[in-house]
Amino acid sequence: MAIIITGRDLTIEDVYNVAVRGEKIELHPDALLRIRKCRAFLEKKVEEGEIMYGVNTGIGELANVTLNDEQVRQFQKYLIYNHAAGIGKPAPVEHVRAAMLSRINVHANGHSGCRPEITQTYVDMLNKGLTPVVCEKGSVGACGDLSPMSQIALTLMGEGEIFYGGERLSASAAMEKAGIPVPGLKARDGLAAINGSNMLTGMAAIEVYEVERFLKQAEIAAAMSLEALLANLRPYDVRLHRLRGHQGSIASAENIMKIINGSDLQTGKMKVKVQDAYSMRSTPQVIGAARDQLRWTRSQIETELNGVCDNPIFLPDEGVVLTGANFQGSPVSVPTDMLGAAVTMVCVLSERRLNRLLNPALSVGLPAFLTKGAGMFSGHMLSQYSADMLIVEQRILSAPASVQSIPAAADQEDFVSMGMNTSLKTRQIIDNAYGILGIEYIAAAQALDMREFSFGRGTKAARDAVREVVEYLDVDRPLFRDHNNMMEAVRSRSVLHAVEDAVGPLNAY
Repeated sequence: MAIIITGRDLTIEDVYNVAVRGEKIELHPDALLRIRKCRAFLEKKVEEGEIMYGVNTGIGELANVTLNDEQVRQFQKYLIYNHAAGIGKPAPVEHVRAAMLSRINVHANGHSGCRPEITQTYVDMLNKGLTPVVCEKGSVGACGDLSPMSQIALTLMGEGEIFYGGERLSASAAMEKAGIPVPGLKARDGLAAINGSNMLTGMAAIEVYEVERFLKQAEIAAAMSLEALLANLRPYDVRLHRLRGHQGSIASAENIMKIINGSDLQTGKMKVKVQDAYSMRSTPQVIGAARDQLRWTRSQIETELNGVCDNPIFLPDEGVVLTGANFQGSPVSVPTDMLGAAVTMVCVLSERRLNRLLNPALSVGLPAFLTKGAGMFSGHMLSQYSADMLIVEQRILSAPASVQSIPAAADQEDFVSMGMNTSLKTRQIIDNAYGILGIEYIAAAQALDMREFSFGRGTKAARDAVREVVEYLDVDRPLFRDHNNMMEAVRSRSVLHAVEDAVGPLNAY
C-alpha cells in the first residue's frame, strides 16, 4: 500500500521506507488541489505584471533585475543550469530519493507555485526507481540545497543523468525507457524544485532512523560488557533514574536491565564490587543523554519535512506573496550537528568498556587481551587500535559545521548554515560507530565465553548472534575480516533483532 503524501504528516519512518526500502507514494487528492490552486494564483499574478522574486526577477544579488516576458520563459532553465554546480562522486541513491520525497511533501502544502506536473514527475520517478545522478558535495545549506537539487531538477528538462535499472543513463533515455513524460520548466517551476533544505533534511531523516536503532545496539553491547565485567547492577535500577527524571536515562536503564534479566548477577551468586568505574555505571546517563538529543533532532527534522521551505511563498487564500528565508538550513543543521556529537560520545564510552575488557588490571580476572596464550598471542590487542582510530576521526568530525558560515553571492547570502556538511559528517560518524560497536560486540562475546555463570536472556541472545558472524578467537588470526563482518552486522541490526526476539521490543526513546 502506497504512502499517501499530504504535506503535513510525513514521518522519519516514511522517509526511510521510501528512500531505502523503495516503498511507493501517492499524492493525496487534496494536496493536488492545493498545488493547482497555488499555480493558478501565481499565473494570475504574472499576467497582472506583479514583480515576484525568482519568478520575473533574478535571484540572490540579482534580485533587483526585472525580467521581460521572454526572459521569464528562459530564466528557469538557466537557473537550473547555473546552480547545478556540485562536485564529487555521486551521492548515495537513498539520499537523493529522500531529498525528492522531502521536496514533494513541500509542494503538497500548496504554497510553492509550481505546476502539478513537476510534483507528479518526481512522484513517478520515485515509484519507478529513477534516481538522478547528483554530486555529493556543493551545497552550503542556505537558499536551500541549490546545487544537488538543481541536478535533480535537470531531469525535469530531460537533461542530466539518472540511475535506472542498474544502469547510469542520460535523463532523456531513462525517462523514455520508464515511460515518464518530461514536463519541462515554465515560470517558477525551476526555483520551486530547488529552493529548500531538502537534501540535508532527507539525509538527516535517514540518520535519525539509524541512530535510534544504533542506541539500542549500544545498550546491548553495554549489557554484554557489564555482565562480562561482573558489574554491580544497582546503577541500572530504573528507580534511580526516575528520581533524576531524564527520559533518555530512564529508557536506557530499562533497556539494559531488560537485556540482563535472568542473569546470575541479579541473584547475589556472583561477587561484585561495591562500585564500578564511570564507563560502566554511568552508561544509562550517557546513552540517555544521546537519546534525549535524538528526540529533539527527530522533532526538528519532522517539523522541517512538513514545513514550507520556499522563497517566495504564495498564499492564494489571502492573495499574498511573501519573501523570506524559510530555506535556511540552520533548524536542521544544529540538531544534526548535536546528534553526531552524541553518537561520538556513546562510542567513546563503548571504547572505554572495551579497554576494561582487554586490560588485565581492570577486567576482573579475564586474561590479558582476551587470549589464553598471551605472549605467544596478542588476542584482541589490535582491535582496540582500530576502534581508537575510528573514534579520533569521529571527534574531528564532531566539530560543529553549523557555525562555519562562509559568505557567498556578493555578500547577499552572508550567513549560510553549512547543513550539507553537517549531514555528510554525521553520516560518516554513524558509519564509524558501526565499526566501534562491532568491535565491542566481538570482545564482549569473547569475554562472556570465558565466564562460567548464567547470563541474562538478552545477553545470551546477543552473544549467540555475534557467534553467527565471528568465531571465538582461540589462536591469533587476521582480524580485519571479523571487524568488517561485525560492522556490517551492526549496520544490518542482526544482533538487535536477535535480542528483541528473545526479550521483546526495547525502548526507542
